Amino acid sequence: MRELPPAHAFDDDKLKEECGVYGVIGAKDAANFVALGLHALQHRGQEAGGIVSYAPDAGFSSARRFGYVRDNFTKASLMETLPGSLAIGHVRYSTAGSKGNTQIRDVQPFFGEFAMGGAAIAHNGNITNAEALRKELIERGSIFQSHSDSECIIHLMARSLQRNIPERMKDALRRVEGAFSVVAMTRTKLIGVRDPLGVRPLVLGQLGDGWVLSSETCALDIIGAEFIREIEPGEMVVISAAEGVQSFHPFERAKPRFCIFEHVYFSRPDSILGGRSVYETRRQIGVELAREAAVDADLVCPVPDSGTPAAIGYSQESGIPYAMGIIRNQYMGRTFIEPTEQIRNMGVRLKLNVNRALIKGKRVILVDDSVVRGTTSMKIKDMILDAGAAEVHFRIASPPTAWPCFYGVDTPEREKLLASHMSEEEMRDHIGVDSLKFISLDGLYRAVGESKGRDAKCPQYCDACFSGEYPVTPADMIEKGFAMKTAAE
Repeated sequence: MRELPPAHAFDDDKLKEECGVYGVIGAKDAANFVALGLHALQHRGQEAGGIVSYAPDAGFSSARRFGYVRDNFTKASLMETLPGSLAIGHVRYSTAGSKGNTQIRDVQPFFGEFAMGGAAIAHNGNITNAEALRKELIERGSIFQSHSDSECIIHLMARSLQRNIPERMKDALRRVEGAFSVVAMTRTKLIGVRDPLGVRPLVLGQLGDGWVLSSETCALDIIGAEFIREIEPGEMVVISAAEGVQSFHPFERAKPRFCIFEHVYFSRPDSILGGRSVYETRRQIGVELAREAAVDADLVCPVPDSGTPAAIGYSQESGIPYAMGIIRNQYMGRTFIEPTEQIRNMGVRLKLNVNRALIKGKRVILVDDSVVRGTTSMKIKDMILDAGAAEVHFRIASPPTAWPCFYGVDTPEREKLLASHMSEEEMRDHIGVDSLKFISLDGLYRAVGESKGRDAKCPQYCDACFSGEYPVTPADMIEKGFAMKTAAE
C-alpha cells in the first residue's frame, strides 16, 4: 500500500473562504437567530465566531469564541448574555500566515465607542491596502488591538468628521481598497455594504417585521426568513425600525466583478447567487466539462462533497453512469484527535473511503472542484488504484488555479500552486493519472450563464485565481514583491 501524507493535508489542499457575516434587526432575541444563521454559514469559516447584540437596558453585549458555532452559541447560559432585538455575527477562517497565531481579540465583530454612540462591524473579504492604512493610522496615534485588516475600518470611522455612524462608515470605506461585504450595527440601525465591484456576496431577507443581512441565502432559509434581494455592488443599506430599509450608493459606479469561485466551491449548493441556483450552476459546469473533455469510462464518481453536482452533470451529459465510488465519513471533523504517528499516516482515509466492490476493474472518472497543490488528488488516485480500478481520469470543475487570491480567500503562495509552474500534461504526470482535464475559462463562464463565454476585454466576474487579472491592484502584496501577470503570461 502506498504511504499517505498526514490527515490534515486534506484540509490544506482546498481553498478556504475566510469568513461569513450575518445580522438581524427587529426580532426578539436576535442573537439566537444570528447563531442559527452563522451555523448555516459555518462552511465559510470554522476557526472562530462572534456575536454582538444591543438592548436598551443592557447596552452592547458581545461573545467571541474559538471553534464551531454549534459548540459555543447553542448554550443557553451564553445566549442569555446577548439580549436585544438587534445583533450581528461573524464566522472566521484565518489566512495561511496567521494560522496558529490567532488570538481571541482577532475574532470579529469588532466594536468601537464613538462620540455619538457605539458601533460593531463584521467584514467578509480582504483589504488590499490594509498595511499602508495601518501604518498611516498608527503614525497618527491609533492603537490597534488585533492583527485583522478589518480593524482599519473602525479606526478610519473614528477619525471621520461626519456626524453619524453611517456617514462615518461611508468615509472609512471610501479609503479602503479590495473586497468587502460589511454588516454593522449601531444602537438603532443595521447596516450592510458591498464594495463597488461586489466581489463578495451579501443578501437581504425579511423575518416578519424584522430584517436580515447574510452572506448567503441558505442562512435565511434556516430561520424561515424570506429572501428579498441581493445588496447591489457599491450599495449601502441602513435599516431601522423607524425608517425601514434605506438604500445609498456612496461609491463611484463600477462594472461588477463578483467572485466566480463562489459559484464553483465557496457557496453552499442550496444558496442562490445572481438569481441562479448554485447547485444548478455546478451541475451545468459538469455538463460543459463533459462536452469539452469526454473520455471512455465505466463510472463517473464525485470527490465528495464539493464535486457531486458537477459529477451529476457530467454523467447526465456523457451518458456514463453516476456512482458513489468514494464515501465520506460525515463524523470526521477538524477536531479529530490524532494520538499516534500510525493514525496520522492514515491520511485521507480518515475522511474518505473507496467503495471497493463498485470500483474494482472499472475505468473511473473522478470529478473534483479544483486542484490546488495536487496532494489531495494524488492521495485519492492512490486510494482508487489500491481498490483495483483499471483507469483513473480526473475532471476538474474549474480552470487551473495558477494565481493567489487577495480578496478574502486563503490561498497558498503562488509557487505552491501546481498550475503556476506546470502545464496540464505535466500535472497529469505529476499526479499519476490516465488523464487530467480542467474546464476552460470560457466553459466556466457559459456554465454560470454567460452564453458567449468570457469577455476578454471586460470580464464579467473576478477570476484572478485562474487568469491572473486582478480587478483591484493588491497594493500591499506588490509592496512585498508580488509580481503581477506580464503580457507574456
